[in-house]
Order: sequence, then C-alpha cells, then structure tokens
Amino acid sequence: MKSSSRSPQPIPKHDPYAALRVRDFRVLVLTRLAITIASQMEVVVVRYQVYGLTHDPLPIGIAGLVEAIPALLVALFAGHVADRTERRRLVILSRSALIISSSGLLALSFLMPSLYPTTGIWPIYAMIFIAGAASGLLSPASFAYNAEVLPKELYANGAAWNSSTWQTGAILGPTIGGLIAGYFSISSAYVVDVVLTIVAAFSVFLIPRRPFERRSREESNLQSIVAGWKFVFRHQPILGAISLDLFAVLFGGAVAMLPVYASEIFHVGAEGLGLLQAAPSVGAVLVSVLFAHYKLRGRVGQQILWTVCAFGVSIILFAISTNFYLALALLVLYGATDSVSVIIRSTVIQLMTPDQMRGRVAAINSMFIITSNEIGAFESGLAAKLMGLVPSVLFGGIMTLITVGAVAGFAPKLRRLRGEDLE
Repeated sequence: MKSSSRSPQPIPKHDPYAALRVRDFRVLVLTRLAITIASQMEVVVVRYQVYGLTHDPLPIGIAGLVEAIPALLVALFAGHVADRTERRRLVILSRSALIISSSGLLALSFLMPSLYPTTGIWPIYAMIFIAGAASGLLSPASFAYNAEVLPKELYANGAAWNSSTWQTGAILGPTIGGLIAGYFSISSAYVVDVVLTIVAAFSVFLIPRRPFERRSREESNLQSIVAGWKFVFRHQPILGAISLDLFAVLFGGAVAMLPVYASEIFHVGAEGLGLLQAAPSVGAVLVSVLFAHYKLRGRVGQQILWTVCAFGVSIILFAISTNFYLALALLVLYGATDSVSVIIRSTVIQLMTPDQMRGRVAAINSMFIITSNEIGAFESGLAAKLMGLVPSVLFGGIMTLITVGAVAGFAPKLRRLRGEDLE
C-alpha cells in the first residue's frame, strides 16, 4: 500500500552569494569599493598632512567637525530628496562633488608649503567642507538605492556584502594611502584618490535607469522631513540601534587619534599609521564575510549590545597599550565588534522601513553616523587636548560601556529583538 503522505520538500540552503548574483548590485558594490578606498585614503592622508603641518591633535578633530557640519545640514534634507528624486542621479551627483574636493586637495598638496604661513590649514578645511556636503547627500541616496537593485529577501545578504565591501576598502584605503604618502609623497596619494573617485562616479552609468515612481506632494517638505523623524522615534529597535552606534562611536573614536599614537606612542611613520588605520577593517571584513554565510538568528538585540561592550573594552585596552603589534590586534577586535553592530543595524533599518520612507530613514541614520564619526573625531581631538592622549581614549572606552547600559535600559524592544522578527 502506497503512503498518501507527501515526502517533505528539501529546505533550500542559504546562498551566501545570492546578492552578488544580481548584476546591478555587483556593479554597485564595485563602485562602492572604489569610492571607499578613495575616501579612506583621503582620511588618513589628510590627518597625516594636518598633523605634519601643525603637530597638534586639535586640528585633526576640527577637520572632523568641518566635515560633519555640512554633512549634517545636507543629510537633514537629503532623505526627503531621495524619496522624491531618482536615487541613481543623486549618487552620481554626490560622487561628482567628491571629485571636486579630492582634486582640490591634490592641488593644495603642492601649494600648502607656501600657503600655510599665511592661511594656516583653512584651505584644506574648505575642501573637507565640500566633501562633507557631498557625503551628506551620498549616504542616504546610496542606502535607498540599494533597495532598488535588490529584492527584499536579499536585503540582509546585501547588507553583509555592502559592509564587507566598505570594510575591504577601509583596509586598502589607509594602507595604500599611508604607503604612497610615506614612500612617495602626499601628492601621489591624492592622485590615486582622484582617479578612484572619478571611476566610482562614472561607473554608476553602467547600471540601467529604473522607472521612478514620484510621490505625490500631499505633504509639505517640512512635513515630509518630520514624518521621517516620527517614524524612527516610533520604532524602538531602529531608534535603539542607531542611538547605540551614535554614542558608542562618538565617545569611542580612538581611530581619530591614530596619527598621534603613531607619532608619539609607537614612533612609526606614515606606513605604520596606514597599518593602524587599516587594522579595524581587517576584523570587520572577517566578520562581514561570516555574516554573509549565515542568516541573522537568535537574540540579535542582545548580540549587538554585547558586541558593543566588547568594542568598548577593546578601546580601553588600546588606550593603555604601548606595543605596536598588540595595538594592531586590539584594533582588529575593535573593527570586528563594530562590524556586527553595523550589519545588524543596517538589516534592521532595511527590513523595518517601508520603501516610501527609506530615503528619510536612511538620512536620519546617516546623520547619526556622521555625528558619531566626524563630531566624534572632534570630541577625540578636544579631549586629547584637555585631558591628554591616553586618558582621553580611556575615557571614551568607559563612556562606550555606559552607553550600552543606557540603551539596553531605554530600548527593551531592541534588547528582545530576534532574527526571526526581521523575516
């Protein structure tokens, strides 16, 4: 007698390369790699150049503030624009603006020796200001554009590959920038920066335009912006995740002080600085590739909280380290733990945000990231000036741990969030 029951269907295996099988996403990932290498080269070379001119940690922090102010102002409106305008066009426009800033920095690399006695480093700040404004538009436009080239079921996989791509660029950028600046010249490093930025801007034209459904103007521009903020504050897991990143990185921005550590603590040149700058991304890439091979499962809210705790501990240990190789290992841990936070946060935002709100929510996330990274760099520079280098970094690590406790308390829905809730 034949059994009437059907044989169970095999459960489809998770494909870790599913997002990369989408041709337009592959192109977007490659352009992201190019722009990330360029921007991270620029970060390390600018900091090296500024500290070489001033021999003072505070101007490094001010450079972060100069970049953050226009980025925040632009990002405030960029999400609204990204929800009303073709996102591909915005990506190309913002990357074109980055060509202007990187070309300006290249020109100034030849002119600063004669300009510095009369102008100080303000011409460099002017180019950083332009880069900040461009980044304020690029981040929400790129984040929202990802959703156009990938189906929803691949968002989490795409977030992992986006993170690993960014982190790979963050490894290569500082390393290449430090090596070129150290062995050749600052100007040579800026030449590579300009070329990569041009490639990243114009390669987006390889992705075909998609029909864009323009939203009706039922609400004013101000109402549209306010609606984005209301959405974020009504969804505790999103608010908790981006707040955790904001305050943890704001106080734990030890990376901004690496030029001072390289010079005063470890006594290594631009080459050593490049390795220090790249070390966090080594850990981040390893974690990102691991996440691409596995779905988010279990208590992801608790995972993000515990990994940010480890992030804070790595900062505390780095602050008191005097051995260059131990410092590199701690920075690898720093990057690995930060990457877990980035991937989970990106996945939560992508999956919990409706498409018509995606640009605005991405812009708010971008504003939090800009505040944590760039204003965090200013905080690090100011704290180092007032407290001394090592106490300031140690203080940042302790504040990171306090932040985790505070977020765990005010965002219980984030603490209880499970991977299955995102499906």
